[in-house]
Amino acid sequence: MNPFSGIIPSRSALLHLRFPFSFLLMPVFLFALSQAPQIIVSDAVLTFIIWHLLVYPASNGYNSYFDKDEDSIALLKKPPPVDITLYRFSLLLDVLAILLAVFINVQLLFAVLVYGVFSKLYSHPATRLKKYPVISFLIVFIFQGACIFWSSYAAVSGIRLASDWSVDFFLAGLICSCLIGATYPLTQVYQHAEDRKRGDQTLSMLLGIRGSFWFAGTLFALATCLLFFYWNLMQQPLNFWLFLVFASPVFLVFLNWFYKVWKNSNEANFQNMMRLTLISGALMLCYFVLLNFI
Repeated sequence: MNPFSGIIPSRSALLHLRFPFSFLLMPVFLFALSQAPQIIVSDAVLTFIIWHLLVYPASNGYNSYFDKDEDSIALLKKPPPVDITLYRFSLLLDVLAILLAVFINVQLLFAVLVYGVFSKLYSHPATRLKKYPVISFLIVFIFQGACIFWSSYAAVSGIRLASDWSVDFFLAGLICSCLIGATYPLTQVYQHAEDRKRGDQTLSMLLGIRGSFWFAGTLFALATCLLFFYWNLMQQPLNFWLFLVFASPVFLVFLNWFYKVWKNSNEANFQNMMRLTLISGALMLCYFVLLNFI
């Protein structure tokens, strides 16, 4: 009997892991890297691998396995049917992430464990926190934003979180949560029928299509204000104006989509969502990469 039978991922499973989507979440890690007072290169590389090549794809795959989407999802216009290898390989990635985190520090290990537990509670039909709009939003808001920033900051620098709490450190995590939270309802805005069919009530369904845009715009504006305070607190105001340079095209694309949706709700579709996601992801990635060189 082949010991790897059912674990080696099928082509469908690899697609549902959505590795490219993990890279759209890189700005949080890059922000932590840019703000760390010192960098242990080996730990930084390992932390990147843990989050972006293991934890995020595992979460994507686990969620997809239980959702069994038939309509478009992020980066997959026509998702293929899921199979058992997706479920098993997602769990294997989680185990590998936990084992690697042991070699860095307890803080990262704890973050990986907690992230993994909540991602499963989010998706599994026994708990399905995804069907509760406020709870599901808070899970994404906290764990893909502040939790990733704080744990990555500690992991790449070797600093103990308990000894490094400050106003600017807390503010940086909150900024990450606001930027992640701003995109969250917009990724759901075209999926109302699919989510309703599964019995889920997402934040976007609770807010409505127009309300989702107002919510996203408000959180993005809040993130911008917090960045202004943060960079002035750090005595690096130029970094804020640089952020506006990269964020302005994102805001214009957002406003253009919002205008279209206001006139015709059918414009709240997969194509427009992906256009905004890819543009904002690319520009934010460029901004946070640049922070590591200035």
